[in-house]
Order: sequence, then structure tokens, then C-alpha cells
Amino acid sequence: REIKQIKNENIKLPIDFMHRNKVRKDDLKKIIKNFKKLKVLILGDLIIDEYINCSPLGMSQEEPSLVVTPIDYNKFIGGAGIVACHAEGLGANSNFISVSGIDDETVFAKKNLTKSNVNHQIIADSTRTTTLKQRFRANGKSLLRVCKLDQQGISKKIQKNIFNKIKKIINEIDLLVFSDFNYGCLPQELLTKIIKLAKSKKILTVADSQSSSQIGDISRFRDMDMITPTEREARISSRNNEDGLVVLADQLRLISNSKNILLKLGEDGLLIHCVNKEKIGSFMTDQIPALNINAKDVAGAGDSLLITSAMSMASGGNIWQSACLGSIAAAIQVSRIGNTPLSYNELLEVFD
Repeated sequence: REIKQIKNENIKLPIDFMHRNKVRKDDLKKIIKNFKKLKVLILGDLIIDEYINCSPLGMSQEEPSLVVTPIDYNKFIGGAGIVACHAEGLGANSNFISVSGIDDETVFAKKNLTKSNVNHQIIADSTRTTTLKQRFRANGKSLLRVCKLDQQGISKKIQKNIFNKIKKIINEIDLLVFSDFNYGCLPQELLTKIIKLAKSKKILTVADSQSSSQIGDISRFRDMDMITPTEREARISSRNNEDGLVVLADQLRLISNSKNILLKLGEDGLLIHCVNKEKIGSFMTDQIPALNINAKDVAGAGDSLLITSAMSMASGGNIWQSACLGSIAAAIQVSRIGNTPLSYNELLEVFD
């Protein structure tokens, strides 16, 4: 008996995993309730996601391509912005610092961040375009994705501006989350300074660095309390395309000097890899299966996992409790279309 059906549609609890690692429902509920005590800072790329629902008309007679007509358009905050909205929705005091262009997407982002009660400081850069990711869909399936973006690194002046903003609030922060999409918002020089500052204040640090259509390197986020790469991202960083998942995770842990790794495996769930505090020089590994077998839109799963597991750890949870809550949050998120903010009540209701 690995999973057990619960109230929320197709979402299931990993019962065997919880038994193996002494994860109790009452303890998880206490951790969720502690979210309201947290002050979180999220740094990373601001992205706008646009879903364009289409009606297929048929095949073109001139060339072998599908012809569609748009029916409706829906925009959502994405990237590090939705991570900040998740944090606020889950009960924390959420702070978000990023860079954007001077365009309609920035206006949309600021309006919706304000609506979600996120304390945001978006630095305008006239040389950039706010990243817009468009998904053309028909009959519940994606047909095409189009990205409008700039990938050059931000200027030294803007880097200094970001760092000064961080210094002003760093003493109030319990958790620092890097949500990196590798579009130039977190150049290495700035990143190194931020990590050094956070560590000097003994702030919990967590990072995700996405390599989808772009290429990133999660291992450049050194000395994190937790990182959350996909298998592909782990293999890119470790330059390892041959070894199994446990060896891969341990290699990445050593390269990045991260204390905990949540290796995202898509439909196969999550691999948890961490240092064994009871036995010096050893590590522990376990796995959680995918908790929603009828996902409607997987685009926001990683963002939900990242912030929920990070906030769980900052609220006193161990790695097993944090991974469990992160997996449940991801299962909730993929049950709907669009990257919409999680809420404190819907996560807590899972255990009622």
C-alpha cells in the first residue's frame, strides 16, 4: 500500500513513505500552521505565462501544418513571481525582488502581485523585455510554445541596486529562495555576494535553477540547505549521463555542497537525498511517487514543490516532512490549468 486516496480529487498521500520516515499528519498540520510566522524573500526571473486556447480547423492544404483559431487568452504570473505568490498564499509574509522591462507585461505583473499581497520591488530595465511565454492549446493539449525574452545578464548598476535592496531587509528574513530561470537576473558575481550575506546571517537558503529550453547550472548555487533540480538538470550540472539516480544525486550534492537534494522525476515522483546526521560521511535516500495521476497542467509543479518544501523546512520540518508537503503541493497545483497561487486552506484541508 503505497498511496491512499484523500478528499482532493485525484491527489493521494504517500502512506508507505510516511510510515518509513515517521511522518505524521498532525506534525504536517503543525508545520503548515507555522507558515504564518515566516518572512520569505524570493529572488529570480519574472515571467508571464499566457495560455491561448484554440479550436483546431484542420490541416493546411498548402503545407503539412495544423490550422487553429484562438478562442480565449488567459495570463498568469510565472517564474519567480508565482513562487512569491505561492508563499503569500500559503500564509507567509512574501517579498519578491526581480528585474523587468518597461512594458504591458510588467504592468500586469505588478497589478497581480499587489492583488496577491506580495511585497514586490521590480527594477525597471529599459534594455530588456519582460519574459512572456505563450502556450497554444487545443482540447486540453499543448500545440506550440512561443517565448519572448532577453537572456543577457543585468548591468552592474542594477546588480548593485538589487544587492542594496536585499541588505535593507535581510535581517528580517527567515528564508531566502532563489528561483532561477537563467534569463540573466542572477549573474554569478551577484549570486555569490547574496549567498555570502545570507550565510553570514544564518538564513535558510534554497535554490532551483531551471534548464528547459535554456541551459542552467544548479551547482553554481553553492552551500544551499536544499536544491530542487530535475534529473536532466542534475545530469547537466554533474556532466553525468550514465550513473543511476542515487549516484547522480550524491555526486551533485558533493559538487554543490548542498545539504539536501529533492530530485524531480516527473511522472515518477521525487527522489530525496540528504546527509545522514547520525552517521558522519553517509547519506540517506528515499522516494515519493507522483501523487496526482491525472495531471491537467504540469507547468507549475516545480514552483509549488520548491516553495512549499522550503517553507516547511524553515518552519521546523525535517527533509522527509518537507518533501512530503512539497509533493502534496505539487499534486494540488497540477490539478488545474495555469500557474495559480496555492492557498493555506487548500493545503491544510488535505489532512482534514
